[in-house]
Amino acid sequence: MTTDVHTSSTATISLRVQGMTCASCVRHVEDGLRRVAGVHRASVNLATEKASVDYDAGRASLLDLVGAVRDVGYDVPVEKIQLAIGGMTCASCVAHVEKALRRVNGVLSASVNLATERAAVEYLPTVAELPDLKRAVDEAGYQVLGEMGAQREVDALEQERRAHAAHLRQLRTKIAAGAVVSVFVVPGSYPLLFPWTPEWLQSFVVLWGLSTPIQLWAGAQFYRGMWAALKHKTSDMNTLIAIGTSAAYLYSVALIHVPGYFEAQGIAREVYFDTSTVIITLILLGRFLEARAKGQTSEAIQKLIGLQAKTARVVRDRQELDIPIDEVMVGDLVVVRPGEKVPVDGMVREGSSAVDESMVTGESMPVDKKPGDEVIGATINKTGVFTFEATRVGRETMLAQIIKLVEEAQGSKAPIQRLVDKVTSYFVPAVIATATATGLVWYLFGPHPALTYALLNFVAVLIIACPCALGLATPTSIMVGTGKGAENGVLIRSGEALETAHKIQTIIFDKTGTLTKGEPTLTDVYAADGHADADVLRLAAAAERGSEHPLGQAIVKGAQARGLALPDLADFNAIPGHGIVASVDGRRVLIGNPKLMRDQAVAVGDWEAGAAELSAQGKTPMYVALDGRAGGLLAVADTLKPNSVAAVRALHRLGLEVVMITGDNRRTAEAIARQVGIDRVLAEVLPEDKANEVKKLQQEGKVVAMVGDGINDAPALAQADVGIAIGTGTDVAMEASDITLVRGDLMGVVTAIALSKATLRNIKQNLFWAYAYNITLIPLAAGVLYPAAGWLLSPILAAAAMAVSSVSVVSNALRLRRFRPPQAPSAAEAA
Repeated sequence: MTTDVHTSSTATISLRVQGMTCASCVRHVEDGLRRVAGVHRASVNLATEKASVDYDAGRASLLDLVGAVRDVGYDVPVEKIQLAIGGMTCASCVAHVEKALRRVNGVLSASVNLATERAAVEYLPTVAELPDLKRAVDEAGYQVLGEMGAQREVDALEQERRAHAAHLRQLRTKIAAGAVVSVFVVPGSYPLLFPWTPEWLQSFVVLWGLSTPIQLWAGAQFYRGMWAALKHKTSDMNTLIAIGTSAAYLYSVALIHVPGYFEAQGIAREVYFDTSTVIITLILLGRFLEARAKGQTSEAIQKLIGLQAKTARVVRDRQELDIPIDEVMVGDLVVVRPGEKVPVDGMVREGSSAVDESMVTGESMPVDKKPGDEVIGATINKTGVFTFEATRVGRETMLAQIIKLVEEAQGSKAPIQRLVDKVTSYFVPAVIATATATGLVWYLFGPHPALTYALLNFVAVLIIACPCALGLATPTSIMVGTGKGAENGVLIRSGEALETAHKIQTIIFDKTGTLTKGEPTLTDVYAADGHADADVLRLAAAAERGSEHPLGQAIVKGAQARGLALPDLADFNAIPGHGIVASVDGRRVLIGNPKLMRDQAVAVGDWEAGAAELSAQGKTPMYVALDGRAGGLLAVADTLKPNSVAAVRALHRLGLEVVMITGDNRRTAEAIARQVGIDRVLAEVLPEDKANEVKKLQQEGKVVAMVGDGINDAPALAQADVGIAIGTGTDVAMEASDITLVRGDLMGVVTAIALSKATLRNIKQNLFWAYAYNITLIPLAAGVLYPAAGWLLSPILAAAAMAVSSVSVVSNALRLRRFRPPQAPSAAEAA
């Protein structure tokens, strides 16, 4: 459950809603929330059981929203806690503490008792947390001395697991009871089929007594749901089941009490307690299987939440203390030993190690860490001991942001879902009307006994209809799809982004920092006759140590990477726009462009062809002169990321046009494009014009994705149909894009598009099944085949079919858990 404040008075909150069973429930909750004054938008997701609400905090309160959900017959779980407060001396203190607690987002009520020095707080446990309450009291000038109540702060995930487990236990108990009763009721209802049935079990009164607890106890949830809907003049899945089973049950009760009426109508003395009992049992079985499968759809988010460390070892007053993770503060020094989890985000201050970041970024190889490097909370230290300074804690950590993003995505609706919602809003009333019409037609025109046929077909139509399958078809797939993306380092912001990604036709890559590493690297070293490559590079790097220019630093790093020992620099002079002049090891060293060489009377004619060739490759050549004579040629370039070529090949295999956009000159840009295999180059584009270039491609009728760093390319990312931000570590710009790649690996772009295609394919399969099921079986239940084939669908078979329908939809969505990211194609495969 999360809250984001957009303006001073407008907020977005995600509420957990209990008691929903089908798409009609979704509509009821949405309608109830929208009726609250100040609510701008309300969107409910059946699969996640959460409602996302945009509201004016000045006009509507959390209590109003929770009350609205409860008024329509559903519930929002809340937590109550008592805190021991220290430092209060008078009634004013009480007011101050109450005011401070009520200001905490997620707190519904707060009441402070001065005599007992306790504060009773009611809050939404997955919006507000105990540390938030403590912090508010501390900032007001008082102290929280401890928790006094029996109900303590419970981790949101654990709370949901417990509630889910309790729900499954309750369903299991009712199913077992229904199954046992059915074993007796079915033979008792059909003694001709079960000749061994004892006479006492054939008694209608005995059958009535056996079936009544199942009807009124096991089926109570259907009546409660129907009543909640009726209070607001609506109907839902519970309405269909309650009416259908009650019709069979009450018909049988009436036959027991007024048998003469039925005999006068020529109706055989047959009761249908077996129908109501078995239907309730089968539907509960379906809901049990559905709930168990739905629990697996949130597996990814549960894994993410489970990654969080529970404690941290911090250094305070020169002592190492183990403290709860909630108590770590920004600026704390945290010690991490081999095999331990990094508790929060931070920067290494002492020591070095290799850290496994696969659980957060998807990167399989451990990453070396040294002082100055960033570490991510929930990653695992593999080898050495290091101390880091905490820079992000609580909900600011990267893991918390990822969890928040995935929860928001799983709670969002894809455009295709909006159409489904519109259809299902009319579904239940249409089914009730169809069932009523079916009953009337059979009663008026059906064969003898018409009332019996009318009853059975009326019940069959009500029971077989399955709005649950329609309501679950889209959100379950989105839950599994977005969770699978998070497992692979692909954070999808919404269901809309997930759906749009499969339509992409053209994908634009920013060059610098996206296709390339974003920093110059030494690529080539050529020495003149009489000089060794290593000697030329050693002297050039020593000279460039006095330079702050990125190209010069690239030369220094290149020499250091080759293990060269650099001599001392005696003299240094930078000539802006030309190069440098330095004295190294008793030699005069010049490094720069042809103009510097001409000005210093150094002949480089023999090297011009080589320099031109390097330029054609997108590299920056630099001449080196030693003691007034040509000494060699160096080349520096912003090199490609390791998987850039493979990613472009994979995108081509998906049938996409790949475009590169850059501010570089066309010659350099086309050289890079040739190396990668780019289809189209947009060169010499200023940063502020990138969004216009995206718009031009959209005007050609193409669905365009933009891939950039998420900060400098923000306007272009916003303009694109799908914006994909590339980042690494804790600096991922999650707010700037529709899709964020936690790692800088461009194969993540391929994974995102492939996952989108797989998810939409899965959604369409679910919707096809859900619609085909209802369109095909409702007419069969109404008896359309009876005139031609004499065939009718039993209400019991209708209940079994309905149970299978919703379970099959969720089970099909779970197949997405087998999704595997596409592998990078080889050059031969690409060809």
